[in-house]
Amino acid sequence: MNTALDVVLIGYNETPFENYLSTLRSYGEDAEAYRDLKTNFFEVEGNNYTYLDLLNKLSDMELKSCDIPNLAAVYLSHFLLKRGLQVDFVNLFQEEKDKLRSLLEKNPVCVAITTTFYVINLPVTEMVRFIRSCNPHVPIIIGGVLVSNHYNAYGKEDFFSALRDMEGDIFVLESQGEQTLYNLVTRLKNQQDLNEVKNIIYRQENGEFTMTERVIENNSLDSEAIDWSLFKHHDLGSTLQTRTARSCAFGCAFCGYPERGGPLTLASIDTIAKELETMRALGNVKNVVFIDDTFNVPKARFKEFCRMLIDRQFDFNWFSYYRCDHGDEEALDLMAASGCKGVFLGIESGSQEMLEKMNKRAKVTNYEKGIKNLKERGIMTFASLITGYPGETEATIRETIDFIKGNKPDYWRTMLWYCDPLTPVYQKKKEEFRIKGEGFKWEHYSMTSMEAADYIHEIFLTINPDESIWLPQYSFDFWVIPYLLGKGFSFSSFKSFMHLAQQALALEIASVHPDMKTHRQQHLFDRIRKIFEPNVAEESKFLI
Repeated sequence: MNTALDVVLIGYNETPFENYLSTLRSYGEDAEAYRDLKTNFFEVEGNNYTYLDLLNKLSDMELKSCDIPNLAAVYLSHFLLKRGLQVDFVNLFQEEKDKLRSLLEKNPVCVAITTTFYVINLPVTEMVRFIRSCNPHVPIIIGGVLVSNHYNAYGKEDFFSALRDMEGDIFVLESQGEQTLYNLVTRLKNQQDLNEVKNIIYRQENGEFTMTERVIENNSLDSEAIDWSLFKHHDLGSTLQTRTARSCAFGCAFCGYPERGGPLTLASIDTIAKELETMRALGNVKNVVFIDDTFNVPKARFKEFCRMLIDRQFDFNWFSYYRCDHGDEEALDLMAASGCKGVFLGIESGSQEMLEKMNKRAKVTNYEKGIKNLKERGIMTFASLITGYPGETEATIRETIDFIKGNKPDYWRTMLWYCDPLTPVYQKKKEEFRIKGEGFKWEHYSMTSMEAADYIHEIFLTINPDESIWLPQYSFDFWVIPYLLGKGFSFSSFKSFMHLAQQALALEIASVHPDMKTHRQQHLFDRIRKIFEPNVAEESKFLI
């Protein structure tokens, strides 16, 4: 039996916060990207703390960002393992450098880096340079969303320049790419010509790139569901994430995912059940996160899914995205009965005018009714919003504030609109909306990015945590909740922490005098410490 290592897959690289903060500060503390980040961290006694950093500091724990098995790495590993290749993966690059170094010492045939969550090359380049320092000769494959985005955004020469900047050897250019990766690894293993592999770009000895023929993949979700027992030797933890669909059923104007992902493709309920059974067999899974963008669409399939969970008596909690405009009383009852504990609501705006401009195909009344019905059934709600999309005005922002105050989702967050040239609004409405710039720096006919950044801070300070609690994005986000539950947190202790942390952060956003800020924050931090004192009765943990 051949036990040589064929491929090492690398999941996620979260740049150390101080490095990321320093990069944004270099653009100026008045720059939009830095101001957007300000609602994600604390400055305490000369040190900077993300929410997770603060939680670790005040609870004496060692919690890690993104410490849930990276789904892209697990899925690709599973695809290759099923086909007879020897595979291992590193989940978190920053935390597992020693493991990666030891795997590289085994001289694998190649290393593959996924790029699902990156919008710039820096995290990729950092990993490539580390790999080269450990093993200068191993071929490095880079694939995923970042490569596709560069291809769609640039002309040929600029695209190749972006690839050179990443410093890899071979690039996979396919929205799915798992079959391409298998073909590529196999030919590298057998020392065969790469020109026969479809959907790749590879660097020749003279430094020039060769691009092979592109062929669209259509890999079956039913055939490729993950058998989690293949990873039982990994420390997977008690919270896992998976998907039951590919792409999205809708076409929101601010999102380019449906075009990249292709037609909506669904796994069967039987396939989902089999995968969940392999999770249950691990023996310690408490929480499952479904990452499908529109999990409850179609409605009939969603109800069948919930009934399956009930019939098979799965005892884990589950979390997902949820479309309020595609729910009904029966679906909500089934959700509660089957173990749903929390949902991510992509509401985007509390203004009907803005929802129509975004092509959301939902009504504010859907969201109002949905939040009410979810909360009545004990299902936690998180409202995700966008500030500054073309058409946004002070009046529409007031409508969003009124929406949050009136409907009181458990958690909420608004983000600065990111002007992405690959989205429908940019591609089809750029001239009509007079859009200039891109990324975090832009202007259009109704607002500038600087004005939107001002409004975000105003909204943050206007909505009291007794009404709805701010949930930051950097190193945290909604999916940290099932992770923390798996680490022993209760819903109430998490809520207590978030409520007090928001009050502490508000002192910074409001630019309170430094001496007063320090005094008040210390009082709030002392109260947070009490949440995590041993032998505190559960019913008394919510100290607000």
